Amino acid sequence: MKRAEQAVETRAALIEAAKRLFAARGYLNTKITDITTEAGRAAGSFYRHFTSKEDLLKALLDELAALGDTYADAAGHKSDFTDPDAIRYHVAGYRRLHREHAATMLALRQAALVSEDFARTLDRFRRGQLDDLADHLAHVQNLPASVETTLTLVSAMLDAPAQLWSDTSEEEAVEVTTRFIYRALNGTDYPPRA
Repeated sequence: MKRAEQAVETRAALIEAAKRLFAARGYLNTKITDITTEAGRAAGSFYRHFTSKEDLLKALLDELAALGDTYADAAGHKSDFTDPDAIRYHVAGYRRLHREHAATMLALRQAALVSEDFARTLDRFRRGQLDDLADHLAHVQNLPASVETTLTLVSAMLDAPAQLWSDTSEEEAVEVTTRFIYRALNGTDYPPRA
């Protein structure tokens, strides 16, 4: 195996090991040596790819951004939040992303609690994600607040149920959240889906 291929493989192994450990122990209780041991790599290998655990989290943010871009480019994506199906698409996508990457999402929040620098990094990431949604509000009449504030509130409406409604069916959680966001943005409810 070529050196470049080994480097790519080692980096991927470290990231996957970190995800497993973050899921089992949490970000705060995971040490770099735990990650290298879990990945089956030498302790020094971590520093050839990352400067810190926070740097590894930045790589995870890049993964999440790439997944979000793929989702936004997929068939079925609509960008008009006067259409309940457009909102539902985004709600369902966020719930799926949160479910499939719950350990990463939790690790990001934990790191932001203990590091002001990482909190700023996470805030920049979130702002970038919200900026990508700004055009989705273009057709909405009488926004309840500025575009930035509205998107921040929509983001909170997506985030809280994803963390708190573990015993609610996916379909019900998506529908309730969609109705709530639709009503908040458009000032009216829409008829139930057939």
